[in-house]
Amino acid sequence: MDLAIIGTLVGAFAVLVTSHVVLIVSLFMRKPHWRGLLALVFPPLAAYWGIEERMRIRAGLWIASLVVYVVAHVAATF
Repeated sequence: MDLAIIGTLVGAFAVLVTSHVVLIVSLFMRKPHWRGLLALVFPPLAAYWGIEERMRIRAGLWIASLVVYVVAHVAATF
């Protein structure tokens, strides 16, 4: 059971980081370019601006992986 929680934790974090990088690059490619740089410093802005810029699948993946990561983290602490 512990191995499944740790695997979920690592996998969710990997998907979260990957989707965050993809969102930052996508935001940087669109105008205004400063959004990509600011989303690098304040990660929730990446999902917010991703939804605003009609990158719903990327932002949804970011949000879903964050939720799975938090749930796995809470499960790992118990």
